[in-house]
Amino acid sequence: MRTRMIACSASAVLLVCLLFLSGCATPVGVNMVSPRDAYKDAYANPLNAGALSDQAKYVLNRYFLLKKFDSEPAVAIADLHEKALRDDRRDILYALAEASYLYGSQLSDSYDSDKNKLAPDYFLLSALYAYYFTLEERPEPPPSRFDRRGRNALDLYNYGLWQGLATAEGGAMVLEAKTRKLPFGQLAISLDTAQSPWKIEDFERFEAADRYMVRGVSVRNQTPGVGLPLLGIKKGTVGTLSSGQAVPMTAFLRVQGNLASLNAGTATAALELYSPQDARTLELNNKTLPLEADFTTALAYNLEGSEIWGFGVSAFLGKDVTKLPGGLYLKDPYRPGKIPVVFVHGTASSPVWWTEMFNTLTFDPLVREKYQFWYFVYTSSKPIVISAADLRDALRDKVAMLDPQGKDPALQQMVVVGHSQGGLLTKLTAVDTGDSLIKSLTGQDLESMKIPEESKTKLRRLTYVKPLPFVKEVIFLSTPHRGSFRSKAWNRNLVRRLITLPATIVESSMGFFDYMTDDVKKLLGGKKTVFTSADGMSPDNPLIKALAEIPLAPGVRGHSIIAVHTPGDPKLGNDGVVEYTSAHLNGMESEFIVRSDHSSQLNPLAIDEVRRILLEYMPKSVRDTAQQK
Repeated sequence: MRTRMIACSASAVLLVCLLFLSGCATPVGVNMVSPRDAYKDAYANPLNAGALSDQAKYVLNRYFLLKKFDSEPAVAIADLHEKALRDDRRDILYALAEASYLYGSQLSDSYDSDKNKLAPDYFLLSALYAYYFTLEERPEPPPSRFDRRGRNALDLYNYGLWQGLATAEGGAMVLEAKTRKLPFGQLAISLDTAQSPWKIEDFERFEAADRYMVRGVSVRNQTPGVGLPLLGIKKGTVGTLSSGQAVPMTAFLRVQGNLASLNAGTATAALELYSPQDARTLELNNKTLPLEADFTTALAYNLEGSEIWGFGVSAFLGKDVTKLPGGLYLKDPYRPGKIPVVFVHGTASSPVWWTEMFNTLTFDPLVREKYQFWYFVYTSSKPIVISAADLRDALRDKVAMLDPQGKDPALQQMVVVGHSQGGLLTKLTAVDTGDSLIKSLTGQDLESMKIPEESKTKLRRLTYVKPLPFVKEVIFLSTPHRGSFRSKAWNRNLVRRLITLPATIVESSMGFFDYMTDDVKKLLGGKKTVFTSADGMSPDNPLIKALAEIPLAPGVRGHSIIAVHTPGDPKLGNDGVVEYTSAHLNGMESEFIVRSDHSSQLNPLAIDEVRRILLEYMPKSVRDTAQQK
């Protein structure tokens, strides 16, 4: 017997030696990997790798359920659920959240339709386990800020809630009061819209914001916290811009009752809907928690396939202008107490060119707290004085409609931001021109002109400008206050041949030709012809020269953001369309030079300067309150 044992031992040693000599790996050892692969392995979980994390595996292995989960996941989850009913340790809940989500994914990917139907229940179950792990008051403290399971659990909560409620056709989410039967117990869900400015019946459907990848903007702006960012797709808004086709929302499922209550079928939950434009936090267990939000996806969703992309050029040419009627639009529903910031686009442009500006400013909590964004749409080939008069009328009408009794002081603190030609329109909201404009065109005041009273009324609206009393701040970006060197005679003649303006404008501009000074007639080629915005931005135009010399009205602060892309001294340069000397105005509160082409409204440095101006304009008491929130 002893001889046989020695022989066996020698054989085993010989086998091990042969394994080493042959280069085979040992059953336990290490492999060298790159830092990237090491990170992927350390942070692998059901969401990013389709596999359990080491933390979840640890718990399953503790109860001899790891292999069981591979072969019979539903049985392993049921066994671990029973453990959690008797054991207060949080790590069991975390393992259940991961295991339920992973099994839900397997059911969802199955070709068996019966299994597909079970997937939402396991996803919702994952969200509930994640809620109990992270947010429920239990004897064991919640995970610390250094515990990666905490963030993972919030993500499992969000994605589990998304797929647990995505039971409508096409993967849309169903937000309704309903009792959901789950693999263990049931949950009575109510719907709470008290924190939302919208009614649930206003929406056609709801989708998770993370269902979409965003393109075309520099940054997808999201804030971390609790809750699932949503897109609320409104009814009857396709092709319009009155309040947006999709609005950003955040859903939070607030659970009443512990795991035992859920198991017994007595737990309840409220599905709360929030507007991240208005709410930054929620209260839970006497703690203030930040709301998770996505501000970019709704903006990009609204622009996907929108006709507005072709509006700027087509409207400039006088074509398809009815696709987007000119006027004043609110980016979101009117919110009393928030100061309007009105954006006015430039030539052959449209509101889409403000997308980067909207995306960045909306993400800033201080700006979002105290400002709301509006924008003005107009046909940019029309004479500037006509578009400016339309802007003033639109602003007056909107303020009167929203606040007829003058109870909202924020509406009396309006900020207007204009790019290029839009800057000229902006200035014409905040100046008292007297008779300087009409004299620059005709050489005489209006009352001296021998024209019909109806014509005088039209000219008075266009050229006798009074500042709007509620406009308190104006910001000019790349604005040709003294004209554009690109507006040469041949360019202006080409514009006249290309564009189609309404007959009333054509008749009016040609009808006033005889009253113009010789300089103005020369500007128009010495013959009766249509007057366009290109003529209005000619450096030789007496009207634009006169407007450049008119100061802002008392009480109005002005800021210039001037783009220069030529090398050397910026004060001798230009942005390809406007020279510094044309964009510069004396008497401004601030002037900021940015190295950029003419589209400065897209430049991050220019956008940050707009932010600085808005925060500086905000009263200190208001700014301190916003920062505390």
